[in-house]
Amino acid sequence: MNSVFDRRQFLRGAALASGAAALSAWLPAWAQTLSAGLRPTIPTVSGEDITLTIARQSMTIDGHRFRAIGINGTVPAPLVRLREGQRVRLNVVNQLEEDSSIHWHGLLVPAKHDGVPGVSFPGIKPGSSYLYDFPVIQSGTYWYHSHSGLQEQEGHYGPIIIDPAGDDPVAYDREHVIVLADHSPLSPEAIFRRLKVNPGHFNFQRQTLAGLLSGRDQPLKDRLDWGQMRMDPTDISDVTGSTYTYLVNGHGPFDNWTALFTPGERVRLRVINASAMTTFNVRIPGLPLTIVQADGQNVVPVTVDEFQIGVAETYDLIVTPGEDKAFTLVGEAIDRSGMARATLAPRAGMAAEVPPLRKRPLADMKDMGMDMSSTPGMEGMDMSGGAPRGVDPSAEKNASARLGGTAAVMPGMDHSGMSGMDHSGMAGMDHSAMAAEAGDQMNGMDHGGHEMASMKMRDFANAPQVKRDPSVQTISPMPVDRTGEPGQGLADVGHKVLVYKDLMALERNPDVRAPGRSIDIHLTGNMERFMWSFDGEKMSDHHEPIPFTEGERVRINLINDTMMGHPIHIHGHFFELVTGHGDHAPRKHTVIVQPGGKVSWDFTADAVGDWAFHCHLLYHMHAGMMRVVSVRPKGDA
Repeated sequence: MNSVFDRRQFLRGAALASGAAALSAWLPAWAQTLSAGLRPTIPTVSGEDITLTIARQSMTIDGHRFRAIGINGTVPAPLVRLREGQRVRLNVVNQLEEDSSIHWHGLLVPAKHDGVPGVSFPGIKPGSSYLYDFPVIQSGTYWYHSHSGLQEQEGHYGPIIIDPAGDDPVAYDREHVIVLADHSPLSPEAIFRRLKVNPGHFNFQRQTLAGLLSGRDQPLKDRLDWGQMRMDPTDISDVTGSTYTYLVNGHGPFDNWTALFTPGERVRLRVINASAMTTFNVRIPGLPLTIVQADGQNVVPVTVDEFQIGVAETYDLIVTPGEDKAFTLVGEAIDRSGMARATLAPRAGMAAEVPPLRKRPLADMKDMGMDMSSTPGMEGMDMSGGAPRGVDPSAEKNASARLGGTAAVMPGMDHSGMSGMDHSGMAGMDHSAMAAEAGDQMNGMDHGGHEMASMKMRDFANAPQVKRDPSVQTISPMPVDRTGEPGQGLADVGHKVLVYKDLMALERNPDVRAPGRSIDIHLTGNMERFMWSFDGEKMSDHHEPIPFTEGERVRINLINDTMMGHPIHIHGHFFELVTGHGDHAPRKHTVIVQPGGKVSWDFTADAVGDWAFHCHLLYHMHAGMMRVVSVRPKGDA
């Protein structure tokens, strides 16, 4: 371990020791700073009758106290543990001064108990309560959170574990819950206001003159071309480590939440991304990660070194630490402006080396939906948009060496060693039509392809159903299926990264009928104005729901016309990703649609009622990227 960090950790530990009791006071039993795991002796919220009380309180992060919203006096909220086949009545009491709610994310419940105000129920007024009453018909790892205003950002979230009615196909000796989140000292209203005024307000990793002169990031011509198109290749995340502290179970990086294990044990980690705006890249250096469940659904085990987890996704994994030493769990923000950090250790007081933040990624032509690297006759074109990704000196000083936006810098965190991303290869795609169109426009153009991009990035012929107005900045000319790619910034990390195509359902899908129809839905936005929508229409301007008939099988094609990834979630249903696994396609409730990419999934509209359908980036949803899906009973007009 870095000796400087050892000394710093010791000094900080001494300074924070007096606040440890205060920190523990706000934490539920499952999230205490030193955890032996989820044992029968650990208090949980369970049974058939449960009361959850929402109220204002404080939370302590890295020794500093902040205003928060908690449930039953804790942030994060209590662990709700249920069993498949039982019935549960959850009485939720709202002691806030504003309306509130709880959505049971991923749980299949009646529409009126889904918990989305204005869609399926009226919300919970201040000083009143609401009784959620439903049968538990599934098992797995899930979570719950507010669907009212921006309360989720303030700590209104907690984990759910549903044990299977029979034997669990996943064998393990010990289990821990890992809830990832982001926290800012700013109010969520202030964050939203600043994003509306200046969408790049929190981006401290932009390209600079110093970076240009040192030969980092994009060369001058590409910078000018991207500027002409009003595109910022560093716009990876809207809210970053410049204001966020990234949390594990309510703990900041210096709080060092620690999960205990005995060497040789199979340890199950139930990882939940309960953040408001952060996609995390998760790894435990020195430990392979065997993914056994995605979004609460069992999958054929697949071993990787790292995985990307979007907001609202969950992954269960097995690790088997065989050595008597500590390991660092890293949840690195996708833009690498900070990280969540925890420790797996055989004994209390141990810590492992904290790896440095890696160089932040840059968006490229493929993220614009303009990748032609495998188009016939254009294989030699350089569409990368510039030199290998890097971080200019000012960015390193101001952001990259920071842990989650805290004032303290984690010693020993340099940014060495990550080459440019390779976006080559899109085997199996038919580019003939695209190649013909592109070939007609290539005369007199350089190999950067940016002039063509400028001409084609707002061609509504590629998306005739999208509303033409200033809220739609771009239309992806050549969106491709990116479910076989590891996500922005992970193509050249030098180890195995999970991709969606790695996932295969452990059991045969419950409905294997072919879809009866197909729907294209475009993810649209104007990143310069922080405007977000589906098909160019934000929720407040379009009240007509997307209609389905009970029992019908439908293919949904999500096409990302923006240069930012979006975790898209549908309520009340699971869907099967179309990734080539036939009747064992992975079943999920949330999926990241990569920039300039597309994702197809099939689902059965078997839950009658009105359901929310939205991007799970909190401020994108509130800016308008949300619709209502309505499933009408069979036989209704």
